Amino acid sequence: MKKLKITETALRDGHQSLIATRLKTEEILPILEKMDQAGYYSLEVWGGATFDACIRFLNEDPWERLREMRKRVKNTKLQMLLRGQNLLGYRHYADDVVDKFIEKSLKNGIDIIRVFDALNDYRNLETAIKSIIKYNGHCQGCIAYTTSEIHTVDYFVEKVKELEKLGAHSICIKDMAGILLPEVAYELIKKIKSVTDLPIELHTHCTSGIASMLYMRAIEAGVDIIDTGISPFSGGTAQPATEVFAHVLKGSDRDPELDLGLLSEIADYFKPIKEKYRSEGILNPKVMDVEPKTLSYQVPGGMLSNLLSQLEGQGASDRYEEVLEEVPRVRKDLGYPPLVTPLSQMVGTQAVFNVLVGERYKFVPKEIKDYVRGKYGQSPAPISQEIKEKIIGDETPITHRPADDIAPEFEKLKAEIGELAQSDEDVLMYALFPENAKEFLKKKFEELEEENEYIMTVYV
Repeated sequence: MKKLKITETALRDGHQSLIATRLKTEEILPILEKMDQAGYYSLEVWGGATFDACIRFLNEDPWERLREMRKRVKNTKLQMLLRGQNLLGYRHYADDVVDKFIEKSLKNGIDIIRVFDALNDYRNLETAIKSIIKYNGHCQGCIAYTTSEIHTVDYFVEKVKELEKLGAHSICIKDMAGILLPEVAYELIKKIKSVTDLPIELHTHCTSGIASMLYMRAIEAGVDIIDTGISPFSGGTAQPATEVFAHVLKGSDRDPELDLGLLSEIADYFKPIKEKYRSEGILNPKVMDVEPKTLSYQVPGGMLSNLLSQLEGQGASDRYEEVLEEVPRVRKDLGYPPLVTPLSQMVGTQAVFNVLVGERYKFVPKEIKDYVRGKYGQSPAPISQEIKEKIIGDETPITHRPADDIAPEFEKLKAEIGELAQSDEDVLMYALFPENAKEFLKKKFEELEEENEYIMTVYV
């Protein structure tokens, strides 16, 4: 077998899972040269919630962060996570916005774009995949792993075939809830290997306590790449620790050949940073807990904490267990959507309403109504007529690709934001997060004007 490759997740999913995506650019840049020399296949550095967190909480330009990282990383691929037609936001965007965002992501320094759809409805990936290929990026197509009566090993193998036909360069098994059992993974990887030569990457979370066992069985099955995080940003709701696999596999035919000395230095660099966030209360101790109930309820770690937060806000934290029991029932009613953004939030919120209101589907959020209307794509299993009528009455859901209903919008958005946008990247920031981006770009514009006034004063 070939040597195992490692994708390091600390700079994206690691800090997103453990400290709510709060790592600052100034905390990332000093260690990048060492990370670049450690022997990783790729560094996951962008996408997911990083873009939103930069402008919402850190007063940073996410595009500038990417450019600064690219300057320092010369040998290792930079990777990002993209939600298909949703990009990094929470709605479907027009095809021209998707195309422009991918063009600029690759131009600013990304090599690999991992692209997924929450429903595994690959009509929602068509535009993204075409654009990644058009602009010479590496497209990693995802199967969003979940379990249900329809989500069998053979179901996912067929999904891999679909991704290969669309042009994906590699496949990611995205186990966002940490519920993929080791023996199922072994069978799944072996079967995928029998139908494609594309490299297979496995992504999981430690939430349920089985992640390291899962990875070892996947390695035996021949998985090509695994996602791990340097130890300070590993475990809990994040990925298993990078150093563990570097040590355990050393000298074997799957040895990832990472530099153990550099890994130790990288870990030592991040330890005080993690402790700072712990002391500030941003690292919630709960995210480090092992929660085997995840295997029963299929609820990802981030969703567990979100549900608890919603209930505490309503003074109903004592009903947490009831809500956890309601989540699988709602999921079944809605055709077994995988619990990944944005569906995890939507299903969780509906479960909370069902329990607190005391009558199921008496109150239904707009997002759930839109899901039943088909506006997020095709549900994995059919939704019963009874549930449809409860949620949307006698409306007829759409069956075509949802983005077909969205007219081109990039030029319209560009006109809306006007002089505050100094580049197409700024326009895209506004497209994804209008309110927060407008505030951020306004500050940036004012600072630029002050700088220009100073230059005029000094030199004129």
